[in-house]
Amino acid sequence: MQIKGHTVLGKVLDEETRCSHYHTEIDRVAMKFYCCDTYYPCYKCHDEDGCNNSCIWPKEKFDEKAVLCGTCGHELTISEYFTSGSKCPTCSSLFNPGCSLHRHLYFET
Repeated sequence: MQIKGHTVLGKVLDEETRCSHYHTEIDRVAMKFYCCDTYYPCYKCHDEDGCNNSCIWPKEKFDEKAVLCGTCGHELTISEYFTSGSKCPTCSSLFNPGCSLHRHLYFET
């Protein structure tokens, strides 16, 4: 699905990147997977429909844009995402703070 000019794959339900797995009001980010350079709404979508070669972003690449705000389309660097306070620095839309529980599935910790 095209979302704000970016392709997001997986079980996408709407134009703010919600998916069949995570679809509350604040579930509005997609993560670019390091292994395939492709946005998915969540790790479950990538597990089901992704490249089958999952790997995480190394710390030395945290200046790369890898998080997409589903509300405004702003791409955040990984470092920017970590310091965002669970909201988009461009449009102030809230992100799900529970995503931090899965951080290790996307990023080196």
